[in-house]
Amino acid sequence: MPFWPSPITTRDVASAGVRPSWPTIRGGRVWWTEDRPEEGGRTTIVCRAADGTHRELLRAPWCARTRVHEYGGRPYTVTPGGEVVFANLDDQRLYILADGGEPEPLTGDGCRYADLVVHDGQVWAVRERHGDDGKVTRAIVSVPLDGGDPRAWVTGCDFYASPAVSPDGRHLAYLCWNHPLMPWDGTELRVVRLSSGEEWTVRGGPAESVLAPVWKDDAHLYLISDASGWWNLYETGLRGADTRAVHPAEEEFAAPPWQLGGWPYTVLGDGRIAVLHGRGDLRMGVLDPESGTLTDLDVPRSGWDAALAAEGTSVVGVGYSATLPRSVVQVDTAAGTHVALGQDVARLPDPACLPLPRAVETPAPAFLYPPHGPATTGVPPYVIFVHGGPTACADSALDLEKAFLTSRGIGVLDVNYGGSTGYGRPYRDRLKGQWGLVDVADTIAAARWLAAEGLADPAKIAVRGSSAGGWTVLAACCRSDVFAGGVSYYGISALAPLSEHTHDFESRYVEWLVGPEDPQVYAAREPLGLVDDVTCPMLLLQGLDDPVVPPQQSVAFADALSERGIPCTYLSFDGESHGFRRAETRAAALAAELAFYQQIFA
Repeated sequence: MPFWPSPITTRDVASAGVRPSWPTIRGGRVWWTEDRPEEGGRTTIVCRAADGTHRELLRAPWCARTRVHEYGGRPYTVTPGGEVVFANLDDQRLYILADGGEPEPLTGDGCRYADLVVHDGQVWAVRERHGDDGKVTRAIVSVPLDGGDPRAWVTGCDFYASPAVSPDGRHLAYLCWNHPLMPWDGTELRVVRLSSGEEWTVRGGPAESVLAPVWKDDAHLYLISDASGWWNLYETGLRGADTRAVHPAEEEFAAPPWQLGGWPYTVLGDGRIAVLHGRGDLRMGVLDPESGTLTDLDVPRSGWDAALAAEGTSVVGVGYSATLPRSVVQVDTAAGTHVALGQDVARLPDPACLPLPRAVETPAPAFLYPPHGPATTGVPPYVIFVHGGPTACADSALDLEKAFLTSRGIGVLDVNYGGSTGYGRPYRDRLKGQWGLVDVADTIAAARWLAAEGLADPAKIAVRGSSAGGWTVLAACCRSDVFAGGVSYYGISALAPLSEHTHDFESRYVEWLVGPEDPQVYAAREPLGLVDDVTCPMLLLQGLDDPVVPPQQSVAFADALSERGIPCTYLSFDGESHGFRRAETRAAALAAELAFYQQIFA
């Protein structure tokens, strides 16, 4: 088919990956991180002064990124004096940076640090140590800001998160969990008395996901729990007494913690709480914890990332909409004003090129992005987007990758298949033991829905996804003939090798998603075991430094297709990890993807 001309180029899309993240506010100044696609994808820290001026704090080759859990998270924190403590990607050491100075090391080599918070002259953090024998251990430690060795306060569990010291400095609250659980399956909120080491569990267990503890005062905590089937906000006493839901609702007040250091709510200076809540996209509101009254803020953002910070009546977060890129936004909850401080896309295309998503049921919830451009005849082709995770969620944010396609005459359907977050725990648990079945069935059903509704040419529907989404793409092409082609970015093709070679954080995840290792069960579920049933062309893209999904996952599937004579293109990229960050890589991958669609939709 002839594609429409579009002003959105591969370079435009590749250069848009600034990814503003992890905002912090202190003393009227706001900090956040930004990626630099044109500088190899390194991450810097930006500071906005009270007078509105911006300053980049880290110059090349410094890169503020932690590799804890490989997915990392918030890589920095700010001291009361305005110094920045950050984890440097190259050596994973913690450094401290004073205004006008150079980074000075706080820790030695050999460990990784994340979830950084400052209290009483120390940085509290989750420390991850990789032994020479391959064993990974974690602890919650404190590191003196004026120098000295880290001190371990809590050890023994497989995973830790969210260290929080009480205002009086007497207690440490934190989250922990053990294999084979993931943090959205079951966690414990524990408290330790720092003077004696006495420790107890406040809430949680293997069937309850507790997230984001915050001290209300010296004797009470706020927390998020999904005990009701939804991640709601609770208040509890120091030992779990008098626990109450602050605003019970069949909505989510949090997102899955794939990265450490996110806060889906934050306490304002007057005791009210800025929260995120909703189904799918999370909107921002202010909650009175005494009355339970929740009032949404009038801010032109349809959703927010789960990473808020507050000072007084001001809240900073990363918000988005279908026509506004992800941006660091400062909201004054008292005055009702807001200002965007830094955004993902430096130069927006003509609004006429941007698609407007429509929420639909396929029957799984999804966002429909019809082609958006010159008038044309006939029914258009479509690409179904499958998000990764799989415990994640498709949102309605402006996405130039989608606009790149829709502005050329290709529609997009972004599906929240069973197992996606944002719709309560029962929906999330639909994938338990059913990975490769429920997600695949929902994706195939979405393609058939497009055809039945007359929205897409049934012969011209493709499917694309990354990581766990790549698994669903491969499996859907094995289990159905409805797709004209499939595009997999660093997708998973075989289960046993994944469990054996992936990183520690997800090394037992397959047990929950599919079940304990069983050669027959795995062969009947994994794409590599079903590859003989693939009939459509495929494009596989892979980073060669990927610690999450090793390159052999894509190579094995590509080789199997080639042996059967199924058209398959395999593209690998040196220096890329799990998720492409370099501008040149992202541009090349998108160009290859467009060429693939031009071939299969011809």
